[in-house]
Amino acid sequence: MSRELPIGLTPPDWLVRNLRAQPAPVNWPAVIRAAIALSLPLAVGLAVDRPGYGALASMGALNGVISDTASAYRLRIPTIAIPQLFGAVGITLGALVYGHGWVAVAAVTGVALVSGMISTIGAVASVSGLLLLLTSVIGAGLPLPGEWWMAPLLMAGGGLLVLVLALLAWPLRSGVPERAAVADSYRAVAELLEVGGSDSGTTQAYDAGRHTVTQSLNQSYDIILTHRARHHGRSPELTRLLAQLNAITPVVEAAPAARLSGSPLPPEVPAAVRHLASAVESGYTGPIGLKLPAPTTETGRAVDHALRHAADVVADPDVDPRGIDDRLGRPAALSIRAARALRGATLSAASWRYGLRLALCIGIAQALVSLILVPRSYWVALTITFVLKPDFGSVLSRALLRALGTVAGLVIAAAVLAEVPRGWWDVPVLFLLAPLIPALTPRGYGYQTAAITPVILLLSDVLSRQGTALLLPRLGDSLMGCAIALIAGYLLWPESWHTRVGARLADAVQDTARYVEGAFGPDPVDPPARARMRRGLYRTLSAIRTEFQRALTEPPPTGRRAAAWWPLVVAVERIVDATTAARVRVAHGAAPPSTTEATQVARQLRELAEGLRESETLYEVRTDLTGPEGSVLEPLRQEVAAARAIASPH
Repeated sequence: MSRELPIGLTPPDWLVRNLRAQPAPVNWPAVIRAAIALSLPLAVGLAVDRPGYGALASMGALNGVISDTASAYRLRIPTIAIPQLFGAVGITLGALVYGHGWVAVAAVTGVALVSGMISTIGAVASVSGLLLLLTSVIGAGLPLPGEWWMAPLLMAGGGLLVLVLALLAWPLRSGVPERAAVADSYRAVAELLEVGGSDSGTTQAYDAGRHTVTQSLNQSYDIILTHRARHHGRSPELTRLLAQLNAITPVVEAAPAARLSGSPLPPEVPAAVRHLASAVESGYTGPIGLKLPAPTTETGRAVDHALRHAADVVADPDVDPRGIDDRLGRPAALSIRAARALRGATLSAASWRYGLRLALCIGIAQALVSLILVPRSYWVALTITFVLKPDFGSVLSRALLRALGTVAGLVIAAAVLAEVPRGWWDVPVLFLLAPLIPALTPRGYGYQTAAITPVILLLSDVLSRQGTALLLPRLGDSLMGCAIALIAGYLLWPESWHTRVGARLADAVQDTARYVEGAFGPDPVDPPARARMRRGLYRTLSAIRTEFQRALTEPPPTGRRAAAWWPLVVAVERIVDATTAARVRVAHGAAPPSTTEATQVARQLRELAEGLRESETLYEVRTDLTGPEGSVLEPLRQEVAAARAIASPH
């Protein structure tokens, strides 16, 4: 007989979402790197009778494991090396103010402000800011062995060991991750065509497939364009991969036309895209024979033309870089991007707000442990640093998961510290515990905390030799850090209680209006510019989806308010799809709409955007949007009317 919890004891949906493990494949190379990189420095330290030095190097390796997130070899260098530089600066600053009372409080608080501001720039800057603050807190809270320069040298060396291990296979597998990323994008497009062009494909399945394609293309373009910005078009392989990515764009644009046509695509179409994906992944450049049936409709001609063009590009061994430089926008030079990022971090109101929130919480924590005797008090500030990360999700949820993850990690640490003899036995234990970090991190924040906690406690024990006496104080420190983050970093900032989905969605609707005018307005833009607009829109909508998922992990009323926006997010995506489908139909024989018709649709979208900015809640209204019967914009008008029926200005 099944036993169900009484209604009053059923956990709320937002809590279940937070505790549910996210499905993710295990990155076995990262697992192996973590095991070697964390245990080897400690073994070397024990061998030369300097276990403290070995523990510091292993802590640096832990920083490297946290930074080890890139798949492409070229990206691993900045992704791992740059955060190690910030970590070395942080440990140096922290060690210089160790034991200096309020000077240390002020210094770590200032580092927290800088860390918070640079964390808003991007992914690498976020990890760099995290390690800058983490290491400064450790340096200010722990007595470190050796001269002042020894700790940053050892920690940077441990982090660079992870980088060396990550690059060992580069000579043998150069270009493989990049080709795999582009091939995965082709396969995602094949899945989208299969779902969108069949009678059995549901709307939800098509929406999910479109989102998967957007994420895959974003990742592939980020990898390829970032590399080409450094190579300036001199790499033939990267040039070919970028051309292949550009070639799949017309196929992506034809997908919504196939979806709206009502005529299922023949199975040979997605099979052909998968065939091209295999050629891309293997680097094949010979003749590619596509077995496609003769098209009989506008949509069929669009898909057939796009696929044959993609096959020609995949088969071409020599691609002229001059023909593709501006297809989807080439990133600016590194110096220009760095200047823009620095200007954005120093002048952005959001950057200052987050920096001040983090500095306030760290300042309170450091001041509190200076007034109250808390052994190894650095753990309080470490907890706040992880809980208040802006790109880790809901602060409230992270505080809860941090507490639960710490308890789980302490159970593992208790068994290790109580039963495992000190010395050489720490090496095999660390060899077994370290792989849990890359294996469990993709599962969720609580799982990451449970994996990192015993590793840090084991290394701390090597430095302090406190054994099981570390455990209960660490739990108290974690709970204290969570409480400070919740009160000073969440409850005191009303903006934390509201979802940002509405404001970002209003900007996306405004951009969609420009996209409609760019496709059919009085001054239409050229195809490459349209492709950039469409890709930018889908990237924005993908970010909104991510923000929506984070908002759902908040307790009521925030999570409930966020859920109300979901139908409108989907509606805007369908408007973009309908616009692209209409453009594809016109390009393959359909009669173009009048500029008046397009302008009317764009005006309705701008009114919708203004309404979203002015209203906190959604309510249904009627809208009347008419046009010539049989126009290619008829599906677009229907989607705009549906969006206006979900939400409209007062």
